Amino acid sequence: MATAQDKKILQELQAAVRTSLKARGFAERQPQGLFAPIEYTLQLGGKRIRPMLCLAAAYAFAPERWHEALPAAAALEIFHNFTLLHDDLMDRSPLRRGQETVYRKWDDNTAILSGDAMCIEAYAALGELEAKALQPELFGLFSRMALEVCVGQQLDMDFEHRSDVTVAEYLEMIRLKTSVLLGASLQIGALLGGASTEAAERLYRIGVELGLAFQIQDDLLDVYGDEATFGKPIGGDIVNAKKTLLLLYTQEQLQGAQREELQRLLDLSPEERKGRIAEVRALYDAVGVRAYAEGEVARLSQSAYSELEALSTSVPTLEAEHFGPLRLLFDSLSGRTH
Repeated sequence: MATAQDKKILQELQAAVRTSLKARGFAERQPQGLFAPIEYTLQLGGKRIRPMLCLAAAYAFAPERWHEALPAAAALEIFHNFTLLHDDLMDRSPLRRGQETVYRKWDDNTAILSGDAMCIEAYAALGELEAKALQPELFGLFSRMALEVCVGQQLDMDFEHRSDVTVAEYLEMIRLKTSVLLGASLQIGALLGGASTEAAERLYRIGVELGLAFQIQDDLLDVYGDEATFGKPIGGDIVNAKKTLLLLYTQEQLQGAQREELQRLLDLSPEERKGRIAEVRALYDAVGVRAYAEGEVARLSQSAYSELEALSTSVPTLEAEHFGPLRLLFDSLSGRTH
């Protein structure tokens, strides 16, 4: 059960992230053609989930020293936003968090170069950690994660040109593109808090499971969610024929005339599919994809929660209540409320 103290600690961590990012001085650095887009991106807001996971993991193992993980938290947030600059450009997305994307506000070259600078700045932030003895290990973990995110993005782009993508391939793609960054955030924070290698690796696996659940939940909301709370029109993935878990599972389950009907709808233009969302959803319903996806979200989320509870009570020197802020963050990712 979340306590007022847990919420207060999370607010303190979030304020520290904001201050840490602001202190990097992108708003004043020259040339502004390079740094203004970085400041713009970092000030668009968001939940700061990745740096918060890092700090909350550090707090769980060392509640008096969590602030020592701030450079790593900044590195994770800057890296995450770097990927968004390039993803938006590759996807030609006009908006990010309700505001113009960098390539639209400036131009393509700015999105590329400012993104490159953010990736470099992420490594620079990581190098500012006081725990110098841990730096070789942390740089290794960070670099592995960074490359895996790039692999995941490439797979996502490759899938756009394939008609034979499987559910298993999709899950591996989102593990790389989304989940490993959440896992690494927890692992790095735990190590900086003094956790053992084994405990930190367990948190990494927990983060990966939670990341998978988060992405599947996002796929579900796009088809079955409420537009007012989802924040964008329902059915966008269907309109764009995006290869989500729901579409791929449905393709694997359908046979005969229904499978041909789905393919016919996918062969339409996006503009034509705008008026056929209900027909695609009906085919989804025919194979029970909503129940399947909701079951996967519940399974992955429950596994992550159970692992966290086991971890919080497995180390004699830990206080289980110090995991309270981490549980609250898990709730925000899984959609649970207290």
